[in-house]
This record gives sequence, C-alpha cells and structure tokens, in this order.
Amino acid sequence: MATIRLTAAQALVRYLAAQRSEPAAPHGGAETAEVGLFAGVWAIFGHGNVAALGEALYAARAALPTFRAHNEQAMGHAAIAFAKASRRRRMMACTSSIGPGASNMVTAAALAHVDRLPVLFLPGDVFASRRPDPVLQQLEDWGDATVSVNDCFRPVSRYFDRISRPEQLLTALPRAMAVLTDPAECGPVTLALCQDTQAEAFDWPETFFAPRVWRPRRPRPDADELAAAVAALRAARAPLIVAGGGVLYSEATDELARFATAHGIPVTETQAGKGALAHDHAKRALVHDDTKRALAHDHVKRARAQDRALNLGAIGVTGTTAANRAAASADVVLAVGTRLQDFTTGSRTLFRGRIIGLNVQPFDAGKHDALPLVADAREGLAALGAALGAYRSPAAWTDAAGAWRTDWQAHAAAATAPGNATPPSDAQVIGAVQRSAAPGSVLVCAAGGLPGELHKLWQAEGPGSYHLEYGYSCMGYEIAGGLGVKLADPSREVIVMVGDGSYLMLNSEIATSVMLGLKLTIVLLDNGGFGCIDRLQRATGGAGFNNLLVDARHTELPGIDFRAHAASLGAIAEQVDDLAALEDAVRRAHAAPRTTVIVIATDPRASTQAGGHWWDVAVPEVSAHEPVRAARSAYECALATRDTET
Repeated sequence: MATIRLTAAQALVRYLAAQRSEPAAPHGGAETAEVGLFAGVWAIFGHGNVAALGEALYAARAALPTFRAHNEQAMGHAAIAFAKASRRRRMMACTSSIGPGASNMVTAAALAHVDRLPVLFLPGDVFASRRPDPVLQQLEDWGDATVSVNDCFRPVSRYFDRISRPEQLLTALPRAMAVLTDPAECGPVTLALCQDTQAEAFDWPETFFAPRVWRPRRPRPDADELAAAVAALRAARAPLIVAGGGVLYSEATDELARFATAHGIPVTETQAGKGALAHDHAKRALVHDDTKRALAHDHVKRARAQDRALNLGAIGVTGTTAANRAAASADVVLAVGTRLQDFTTGSRTLFRGRIIGLNVQPFDAGKHDALPLVADAREGLAALGAALGAYRSPAAWTDAAGAWRTDWQAHAAAATAPGNATPPSDAQVIGAVQRSAAPGSVLVCAAGGLPGELHKLWQAEGPGSYHLEYGYSCMGYEIAGGLGVKLADPSREVIVMVGDGSYLMLNSEIATSVMLGLKLTIVLLDNGGFGCIDRLQRATGGAGFNNLLVDARHTELPGIDFRAHAASLGAIAEQVDDLAALEDAVRRAHAAPRTTVIVIATDPRASTQAGGHWWDVAVPEVSAHEPVRAARSAYECALATRDTET
C-alpha cells in the first residue's frame, strides 16, 4: 500500500481539501458544479494551533483558504451562517488556540447544535505527552488529569473526539464527515487537537486522501407511517402546514408549493422556515402560469380565489393573526422540517388538532404526540401528494384563511407605514428598509425585539432571502452571520438589522468584512439598551431595571457615537434622523463599494400589537411589588386556560 509521510496537521488539512460537494444553486433550481465541501477555515492563531496547523494551512491555502477573524465566537457564527445559507451542502472549519480561544467558540457550537447546522471546530489542546505540563492557558483539574477546556464542547457537539495520536484521524475524520453531512445527525463536530500530536509525523495511506463527493441522504417514508398520515389528512376539514427550516435544507420549496397548491392547504412559517414560500407565492405562480397559458380558465379562477389563503405568514409567539387563527382552528397540522420549539407552538397552547411530524430526525418527528412521518422533506411531501390524489381542503376553510390573511395584511401595512413618530418604531424601520432594499437582498438578524417584528412583518421574496438565527436567539450573531451569508453568495446584497445591544456585544467583524471585501449593509437600531427584555420585564410586572441604559446603575450615561465607531472599523457610516433619510441611505449603501453602517434611533417601548401569541414566562409566586402580583394572577389564569384546553 502506497503511503505518504505527513504530520497530523498536514494530513487533516489535506483530507478536508479532498472532500467535495454538489451544492444547490444559491437561488434554488438546478445544482451547480462540484465544489469543495469545505469553503475554508476560519482561524485565530495562538499557541496550540499556530505552529503545526498554521504551517499546514499555509501550504494548502490555495486549495483550502484560511480567513482571519477578530473574535473566535464571531468566526464560529460566520461559519454557521455560511452553512445555513448553503443549505447545509457546504461548510467551514474554525480553529483556535487552547484556553480562551477555544472556550470563546463554545457559544457558537451551542448555536450550531440547537439549529442543526454543520461546522467543524478544531481547537488546540494541551500536550498529549504531558511533558511540559502545565502549559500556558491549560486548565488544571486536580481531580481529573484528562480534563481540558475543550471538554466544554462535549455537550454542544454532535460528535467529539480528542486527537492524541496522529493515526486516530484515520477513524475520527470519516466519522466527523458522516455526522456533518447527515441530514438527521447534522450539527457541530469538535476535534480537539493536542498540540504536540499536530506536529507528529505518520505514514498515511494515499487512499485516505482520495476525493469524495458527499450528497445528502434522502430517506423515503415508511409505508405504514405514510398511510397513517394520509388517512389523517384525508379526514381533515381544516388542515394546515407549518414549514420549518428543514424545508429549505432539503431544497423542498418547490415541492411544498406544489403540495399546498394542489391540495388547497394554507401554509405558515417558522423563523427558520420563513421564505420557504414567497410572501406572494400564489400570485407569482399564477402570473407565470398565465404567461405560459398552462392553466385552464376554471383552474385560473380557482387559483386566484386561493391566492389569499396560500401563505399566512409567521406562526406562533411572533406570528401573524392569520397564521395563529388558522393554527387554533386547524384539525390537522402537517409540521414539515420543524423542531416545534415553544415560540412555534405558543408554549404548547397554539395547536389543538392532531400533528403530523414530517421530519428526517425521529426525535423531532414524534414531538407533541405527533403521528411521525420520518423522511426527507422533499421525498415526504412528494409521497404524501401522490397518495392524497385529488384531495382538497374544503372551500370554506381556504376562504376563511384567505379572509384572515387579508385582514392581517392591512394590520401589517399600517404597522410598517412611515408615520410621524419620533423616534420611529422597529416596525416602521422595517418598512423603510423593505421599501428601499434592492431586489434579491438577504435580510439577516438574530436576537432582541427585531426577530419578532421581522417574523411578522418582513415580506420574504423566497428561499434564502430571510436569514434569522432564532433557535438559540444569540446576541452578537448578526454581523458575523451576515459575513457568512455574503461569503456563501457574494452576488447578493446582504442587509443586517441589529440592535445597539447586540452591536456592542460583537461588532468586530465589520473590520473583517472590509478586509475581505465582503460588503454588508448594516442598519443599527439604537434604542438605548436591551429594549426587548425591558418590555418583557414590564409585561411580567417588573419595574424597568438594568435593561435600558437609563435604568441601569450609572454615574454618567455613555455618549456612544455608533457612527464614529463603525467608521473607525473601516465602514462607511452615517447617522440618519428619520425614515425618509433611512430609505435614501439604504439605497446609497446598495451602490457603495464597501460595508456601510446606518444608525437610527428607535423607540424602545413601541412594538406591533397585532399578531403574536401567549408565551410561557414564569412570574414570581410571591412579591412585595403589586404589579408583579397582578402579573402572577394573570399568569395563573393563562396556565389554567392552557390546562383546560389541552
């Protein structure tokens, strides 16, 4: 057997560069040409990875690019966003030094774990030989000599391994690839690399580095599970679809549109699934079909009548009134590619009908006592559609859903209209950005009050146009995530909307975006603190305390000049005073040569009252504060109502 002598680090890099993928086209449609499965490695070097792994990456930089970031958590977020924007068909690796560099990535690993997204973490580790122990940054546990900081990755990794011998990579790397590319097991992988092991040489079989193309597995549904799901849908008088992120990762958006249209079933969307259908999908499809004269006259009339009912928008705590009314009335809910977290289910109070869980992961398919339908989303929808045949939901149901949608659209239009409020609400800012955004733009956001408003109000053009990280609701994801989205498809304009709280937590990748020539438009909403949590605090009876800057302990309020700060990181930056100026600034940013940051002050107390649903947030049973006691009473009433209805 032919062998090649390489260090462990060199072998690792060569193996990663040999992995290939056939990714989906960025905008959907036909698959593109074969490319590297790993688009590159994000690296912040330090002791523990600079000598051996750094040398290996330098030698392979043409085949496997290395990107320098400014913060380890941020580079993890960028890698995760890249994978999400690539629909899990491509991914990136992240490497850090031992100690704080490694522990900084743990938050990103947790995010990837919750969101079922692939990223390979390669933190440096202590000496396997223990010869120089304790080394700089080494965590010493005097009760367990095998523990290092990297053990923090264990609960937030789908697969974890510590590489203390070079030949361990012969089994660890294929296992890592199997997890990273499996639709059901997908999530973060951590290979902790002992720093002396990285530098050790080994005679590797040349076959280990043979190129391999990874394609997504598409399991088809079990016959019995399919029959049970079909029987439930055939008996349904008010069926509803909840589209989750799995619809996008499976590239099942066209199949979802066909299924919903053919069977007259309204569609709602989770945060991860938003954009699975365009907000005006039925209208767009109808225009296309009319142009091609592909529909008979009576079919066109039926499609026009159903246009109002097809996409009801966001579901759950941050949902539209249309989607939530439909959810409360539905007798069968087809949940496609969603893990049914509490924001989607209204803390288990929203859905009263039987749930069919169409999911590639059995753990998710069986939640909420659902009828499980374990399958790839695209294959599962196709099988369901074929088995349902001519079934259509009753006209009375689609008419009601259409009326609810029309009513909601009026509320949304009013919430996002310019108005004269000074400062404006988040909803009004969203309307201004939507009106001025270039066609084909991608909206990126993560935490705070903005995700709730965006979920309800942003009109997603279609798959890939709406990128929200809300499974982990991780502040600081926004700018780094925008960088990853832009890296995945540099041809699209990327608009990042971020609050001042998240911006202050993690803004360093503005400099990285400038350095890499990856232009972002960042709209920074300054409401003077953590406005979302301030509203939640007050809603549960608490006094305004420690969320807004003005309510926090201070001797003097900081006069933060966000415009100047962003400019100091290399961005084009400006402060605007009103919505008209914001729209002009967004249009200028579209034509700008590099990242632009636009700052606007907003009202921390204003939020869209229409839409939404109850969310279970525990209120203290005992308090000296009367508003808290009143909130507890209301909370107990809500719990009693929930228990009665469920």
